[in-house]
Amino acid sequence: MKKILLVLILIPSILHAQDRPMHELHSMMVFNFLKYIEWPADTKSGDFVIAVIGDDKVFQTLQKFYSNRKVGSQQVSIKKYVSASEVTGTCHLIYLAKTKSKEFDTVQSKFGSKATLIITNSNGLGKKGSSINFKLVGNRLKFELNQSAVTKSNLKVSSQLSSLAILI
Repeated sequence: MKKILLVLILIPSILHAQDRPMHELHSMMVFNFLKYIEWPADTKSGDFVIAVIGDDKVFQTLQKFYSNRKVGSQQVSIKKYVSASEVTGTCHLIYLAKTKSKEFDTVQSKFGSKATLIITNSNGLGKKGSSINFKLVGNRLKFELNQSAVTKSNLKVSSQLSSLAILI
């Protein structure tokens, strides 16, 4: 009986300790960020739109696990784009894949002053104006938070999220 109890206690720890593919980690973190960010009142009608540019695996993971969820009272709508120039309309969140980093200026010019959380995955884009930028630090996934970019987008970040971030 003691062995069964020990196995039941350890299984979650063992599963949690296994490395996950980076696209799954990014997808989970992207969706968890939503709990700690407040969008302006005028953006809280219609669907909550997440645009994924250039990363099929992140798109598929978000679609699989989060497309039937809600952010507040808004239904989540996840859209896939090949390039930043294709993205039109309202987007609450844009995830720009590392392979599309050269398109950051296009995303920034179209959405940088709108109530859009821009999430990137490339060195230097946090300082350049991305709201959140993923970064590997000692083989651990961390994230940079550019408070001035968030403020410019009229978004509010909870102190809980800020305390976990690398602030830039």
